[in-house]
Amino acid sequence: MTFRTARLDDLARVVELIADDAIAARRTGELGDEHHVAFAAIDADPNNELVVADVGGEVVGVMQLTFVPGISRRGATRLLVEAVRVDSRLRGQGIGRAMMAWAHERGRERGASLAQLTSDKARGDAHRFYRSLGYAQSHEGFKLPL
Repeated sequence: MTFRTARLDDLARVVELIADDAIAARRTGELGDEHHVAFAAIDADPNNELVVADVGGEVVGVMQLTFVPGISRRGATRLLVEAVRVDSRLRGQGIGRAMMAWAHERGRERGASLAQLTSDKARGDAHRFYRSLGYAQSHEGFKLPL
């Protein structure tokens, strides 16, 4: 398995992976212009990386890494990990664990001192997975549609 920056020709597969469950399907929709606009914005932003896991030329996983500089924690940079998805046919084979290990190493390379993520409250399996990696459910998250 290799990890690389997503290319435009990966976008349809990326959207497919992200939308592959009932929770995300309604939020993500099918590939459209808005995904192309978002891809271009991520691609142009040096603090964002859309990363795919590739096995034999097939994209089997995706995650978005965002590096957030901050004043708190003595000027720490945070690694925000979002949209982590593994092909549903391949879950339980260590791909997600390898992706997260790679993300953490990438965060260290970029000077991040803390990794954080959010996960929908309905994703019990994901919560168990993140706890198994050492993540603590230390804060309550809030969202407000704009």
